[in-house]
Amino acid sequence: MSAQTTESDLVERIGPEQPAPRTRTRRPRTAAARDGAVPAVDAPAEDAADELPEDRFLDRETSWLQFNQRVLELAEDPDLPLLERARFLAIFASNLDEFFMVRVAGLKRRIAAGLAVRAASGLQPRQVLEGIWATARSLTARHSAVFRDEVLPALAAEGIELLRWDELTEAEQEELHAIFRDRVFPVLTPLAVDPAHPFPYISGLSLNLAVVVRNPATGKEHFARVKVPPLLQRFLQASPERFVPLEDVIAAHLPQLFPGMEVLQHHTFRVTRNEDLEVEEDDAENLLQALERELTRRRFGPPVRLEVEESIDPHVRDLLVRELGVSEQEVFALPAPLDLTGLNSIADLDRPALKFPSFVPKTHRSLAEVESAKQPDLFAAIRQRDVLLHHPYDSFSTSVQAFLEQAAADPAVLAIKQTLYRTSGDSPIVDALIDAAEAGKQVLALVEIKARFDEQANIKWARKLEQAGVHVVYGLVGLKTHCKLALVVRQEPDGLRRYAHVGTGNYNPKTARLYEDLGLLTCDPQVGEDLTRLFNQLSGYAPKTSYRRLLVAPRSLRRGLVECIEREVEHHRAGRPAWVKMKANSIVDETVIDALYRASQAGVPVDVWVRGICALRPGVPGMSETIRVRSVLGRFLEHSRVFAFADGGGDPLVYIGSADLMHRNLDRRVEALVRLGRKEHVTELVQLFEQGMSDETSSFHLQPDGSWERHHRAPDGTPLLDLQEHLIAAKPRRSSRRRAPGTR
Repeated sequence: MSAQTTESDLVERIGPEQPAPRTRTRRPRTAAARDGAVPAVDAPAEDAADELPEDRFLDRETSWLQFNQRVLELAEDPDLPLLERARFLAIFASNLDEFFMVRVAGLKRRIAAGLAVRAASGLQPRQVLEGIWATARSLTARHSAVFRDEVLPALAAEGIELLRWDELTEAEQEELHAIFRDRVFPVLTPLAVDPAHPFPYISGLSLNLAVVVRNPATGKEHFARVKVPPLLQRFLQASPERFVPLEDVIAAHLPQLFPGMEVLQHHTFRVTRNEDLEVEEDDAENLLQALERELTRRRFGPPVRLEVEESIDPHVRDLLVRELGVSEQEVFALPAPLDLTGLNSIADLDRPALKFPSFVPKTHRSLAEVESAKQPDLFAAIRQRDVLLHHPYDSFSTSVQAFLEQAAADPAVLAIKQTLYRTSGDSPIVDALIDAAEAGKQVLALVEIKARFDEQANIKWARKLEQAGVHVVYGLVGLKTHCKLALVVRQEPDGLRRYAHVGTGNYNPKTARLYEDLGLLTCDPQVGEDLTRLFNQLSGYAPKTSYRRLLVAPRSLRRGLVECIEREVEHHRAGRPAWVKMKANSIVDETVIDALYRASQAGVPVDVWVRGICALRPGVPGMSETIRVRSVLGRFLEHSRVFAFADGGGDPLVYIGSADLMHRNLDRRVEALVRLGRKEHVTELVQLFEQGMSDETSSFHLQPDGSWERHHRAPDGTPLLDLQEHLIAAKPRRSSRRRAPGTR
């Protein structure tokens, strides 16, 4: 399918942002008023909020690094299970890799092109970059120290040893000689550097050996590079629970790679490159082809970081710096071994006593009733009541996955419409859509092929779906389709009925066991009608689409949230109950933050629960005294987005959905929030907020100066509540083994 779309086409497809309907009434909204996805808003107050100070925003990049520092603090915590500490070390390293590949690379590119502007925090681009280098250098040194001085000795005390080649026994070395000969040597390619062999291309995130050899006949020294094969195990097993880095094994056998030469020295190094993608509209004759071309170019992005072993010879270091074209500020000298993302394989060892207690997601209570039936019927369960899912505590496989698989197998289902942003490598969701298409159902899949680092996989899924007869629509140039939506149209005795799922996370059964997310299963006619309109808008032309239960970006989401905040100010001034509660991965958008500041100036309590970046300064006198910001990190990655408002003392107004409060989400993505319709669901999420924000819950607290303080122990030293473990224990025990008909 061609995807020739320009900026003007976006206006046709999405439509310009429409003015919000407004009303001058100051009474609480009625149930009828709730039918509008964008609530009617009181007229602007005459007494506007005080002018906000220029330094009201924290720096985005610094805030991200502080998030990774919070991950590092978990690795430093001796009270956490040992292998989980090792995993947090790997997560920190992986996070930092992506930060350099995307954020640092993007900032450098804008500076070089003269397009960089002063950040909202007031910092100039060069100041931001210098701050990144200084903070990242400090954190990586701290990361290495935790590994070397704390985790490594603790692992050894438990019989899990990460050793260097010289620390192995003779028998272990003999075993690794055989492994090298059979499994490693055949895939190695030494590359010489001399007048006939230019300096080789060093791929991003690859681990390499810089080798200096000497020709004994001439006495001349030469430089060579050996790439450590990325598809082999990062740590080779020398004997049960004794491991050695792969690069050590290769280094011990370098004479076999350079026979007749003397190996004088070797050092490990690693390069990080710009791996962000830019698809220019002018050359996007076909979005799929344009993206494939850009994926090829990504491999050759300019370097943004060079990691070297701290013992590296100065001459070799100078050679790498010169040939790679990096600055001294971009060089990170670290203790070996480099690339601790490989610690994930150690964290995966079968040592239950050194991990978080085992946890198996359970089937949601509303679905467990039909699960035990001879022929379980999820549609019948959804007809009885809306189901609010909380993953991973509620099983994804026996809810969302089973819902789509049952829809594919049910002869009464006429059509399925689905968005796919990221999914697993062996996706049962994609298989269900293919089964449905092959059964003659009308199937539409919106595959976002610009999902960062999943582009190649999504291109493969798109083509596989097209070959099966699925109608595939690709993301529009200029907009990413990030919303998490599924719509099933079913023929029933009383007519057509639409069943829907709106989620905060991707349709990925694997990450659903690790990510905390929310999802709504419903057959509410308003939600079904809204999703029908949104899917039609994305696959066709519907610029004047309006919604009753949804807020949709880029058209109405920011505006809708700001007006909800403004309404709380009016409620507070009128003496009615008022508060704002927001949970997101990142909060950066200046318009929304300013609205929260004005609400705080008016006296409205504001609770913000954020996992990663937060540009908002809480607790500043005269600006944000009523704002609290908390961050919960643990065994699961907090990923859900929730936006709740007191709404004057009636039932609170609560939305869930896919959008973070960032420019890209509100301006350059198709996002959707759905308003919850059942009182018990609203109550459940308000109570979840109370637990997450409680001083009795272990969390990180954001300070007015932008620093974060960890609160995980009471004054008497007793541990505070671990919210995620509490939610695991709070879920009633119910089976997760039975599956709906047609499941795999």
